[in-house]
Amino acid sequence: MEIALSGRFIERNVGGNSTYGRALRKGLEARGEHTVLIPYGSSAMATALAETRYGRSHPASVDVVHFLADTGPLMTPRGPSVVTVHGVASRWTTVSRSRAADRLWRTRVARAVRLCDRIITVSHSSASDVAEVFGVPTDRITVIYHGLEANVIHPPEETPARLRGLVDEGFVLYLGNVEPRKNLVNLAGAFSTDALRSTRLVVAGRPAWDYKESLAAFEQADNVDYLGFVSDEERSWLYSHCRLFVFPSHYEGFGLPVLEALGAGVPVACSDRGSLAEVAGPAKVLPGIDVAGISEGISDALSDEGWRSRIGTLGPQWASRFTWQKSVDRHLDLYQELVG
Repeated sequence: MEIALSGRFIERNVGGNSTYGRALRKGLEARGEHTVLIPYGSSAMATALAETRYGRSHPASVDVVHFLADTGPLMTPRGPSVVTVHGVASRWTTVSRSRAADRLWRTRVARAVRLCDRIITVSHSSASDVAEVFGVPTDRITVIYHGLEANVIHPPEETPARLRGLVDEGFVLYLGNVEPRKNLVNLAGAFSTDALRSTRLVVAGRPAWDYKESLAAFEQADNVDYLGFVSDEERSWLYSHCRLFVFPSHYEGFGLPVLEALGAGVPVACSDRGSLAEVAGPAKVLPGIDVAGISEGISDALSDEGWRSRIGTLGPQWASRFTWQKSVDRHLDLYQELVG
C-alpha cells in the first residue's frame, strides 16, 4: 500500500504534530508500506492550494491520502482520504487563538472533515469536541491514541553541553510549545510566589504563536530559565534529571509531553483539561490553573514523598499502554478498510 502523508509536519519541526507524523511514517515503512509526502507551500494559503492539488491529482499509485493535522483539502480528494483533527481548544478556552484566527481555522477544519472520508482524532475528549463542534456523526470518527517513543525515556550517557549548568540543580521542567494555550504566563507567575521563589523552573520548547507575553514573563523571573528548542538528546536528559514535570495547559487534544515524562518515571503535575484526564494517569492534578493553583499544586507535588517514590513504577506502567506500534496498527487497519 502507498500512503501519502502531510510533508509539512514531517519535514519541519512543529512540536507534537511532527512527532506524530514521523512516528506514523516510520511505523508504516517498518511494516513494508510505502509512504510519500504531500507537497506544501511557504504560507498557509500556498499549502492549502498545494494539498488540494495533490489530493485531486496525486499519482495513481497512491492508495490513501492522509492529512495529518486539522486542516486539509479545499476540494474533494480523489480516492480514499483521511484527516486527523487533534482537538478543538476554542470550545473550552478563549486563549488558544484570536477570534479571527479561530474563525479561519474552524472554517478550514469543517471543510476538511466534510471532504475527507474518515476522521482520526487522538482522544475520546477530542472526538467529542469534533462531533459536537463540526456536527460529525461518530461513526466517521476513529480514536487512535499517540504512543511513547522509547528513545525519549532513555537519557544520553553524557550531559549535553548547554545543560551542564543544570547537573546539580533540582529543577522543575516544562517542555512543549510556547503559546497561550499552554498557560505559561501563569506558570512563570507561580514561581514568583513565596512557596516557589527558591525553586528553579526550566522551560524548553520553541516559540509557536502569540508567544511574546510568555517570553517576557520568563525574562522577568530570576528563577526561570528558557532554553528554547531542544534536541531529542537534550529532551531525554531534561526528563531524567528534573524533580517534577509541570503542564498547566488550558486544553490538550492529547498531551504527549505528559506521557513522555510519566514514561521516564518522572513525577508529573498537570491540569485535567481536555484529554489530560485520559492521558495523565497517576499524575497529580493541579487544584487550579491560575497562579495560586499552580503554585499550590507544584508545592504539593514536590513535598509528597510517598507519591513521588511510587511514580518511578506507576508512571512507566501507565505509559506502556500507549505505544506507537498499537497506534500505527490502528492507522493501517483504517487505511485497509478504506481501500477495501
